[in-house]
Amino acid sequence: MINIIVFSLIGLGVLFALIRLIAGPSSFDRVVGLDTLNIIITAAIVMIALVLESSLYLDIALAYAILSFLETVVFARFLEGKQ
Repeated sequence: MINIIVFSLIGLGVLFALIRLIAGPSSFDRVVGLDTLNIIITAAIVMIALVLESSLYLDIALAYAILSFLETVVFARFLEGKQ
């Protein structure tokens, strides 16, 4: 029962992050929405690892978190040089 509640809240967070990503008034808002979406996806992968009791998903979550951090840095540098 707790897993259903947690995954539904994760889905709600994804919905709000997608709204910010699509309808953000500025490019910076879109980058923040993308970063939030990446964090929520990483948390969802960790929750899947907890439910399935598999440590392989934790390695996947770590690799995804590192790549999403690099993605955010690249977008921030791009927007910084644009202004």
